Amino acid sequence: MTLHAADFIARKGNKPITMLTAYTCPVARGIEAAGVPVILVGDTVGMVEMGFESTRDVTLEHMEYHIGAVRRGARNTHIIGDLPYLTDTDPQTALTSARRLIAAGANSIKLEGPKAEVIRHLVDNDIPVVGHTGLTPQTATSFKKVGNTDAEAQRILDEARLIEASGAFMVVLEHIPYTLAGQITRALGIPTIGIGAGPECDGQVLVINDALGLGDYWPPFSKQYAHVSDTILKVARDFTAEVETLEFPNNIIQFTGTGKR
Repeated sequence: MTLHAADFIARKGNKPITMLTAYTCPVARGIEAAGVPVILVGDTVGMVEMGFESTRDVTLEHMEYHIGAVRRGARNTHIIGDLPYLTDTDPQTALTSARRLIAAGANSIKLEGPKAEVIRHLVDNDIPVVGHTGLTPQTATSFKKVGNTDAEAQRILDEARLIEASGAFMVVLEHIPYTLAGQITRALGIPTIGIGAGPECDGQVLVINDALGLGDYWPPFSKQYAHVSDTILKVARDFTAEVETLEFPNNIIQFTGTGKR
């Protein structure tokens, strides 16, 4: 059963919310089979899958493609689609962009920063919104932790409150001090989802490539539950060796009969 905005709000302070990113159909299928209630199709796809240096290179067309793929793999999971850089510059632009992501298969959209008018306009037009404050990659000049000074911490707390007051049903807190994330979580009536924000958030999100150990660098606040890059390297080397020695395809078990391979 697909959860909706009210379901996530009801889980605040009760059952922690698990969120993973996904960008492809088979990965989404596995995440849904595991019972993860929400998938984020993030613009992180630009950096972890597409080879871009920044999420700012991701387009709406990219997001539509990946949201569609994830929806085909996870037909019963709540999918959040990221609004890419500069597709939410004003309320009407954001609404046009959001409707495209919803049409592609998203249940809700996520946008970065305290864009009060944009969030209100989307919510008024029946688009559920997830906010995002703390480190905001689309506009950040570095990926260092933010919120370390009193002034910066107050700004982030104010942004989180504004995001809630504007109508968002959930907010992502990225790479901020644990104590600040706890303060924000206690101050809000909507769930907070942490990524590098500590254990006091109402839920946690990881980029699936980080969790899989896919790549050659992972943020310090992530955890690698496997090391898939090593497996890919081994498979590619083993296949190359078998092709060059003519072992493959002679080592494939042969079947007989119609429809057998």
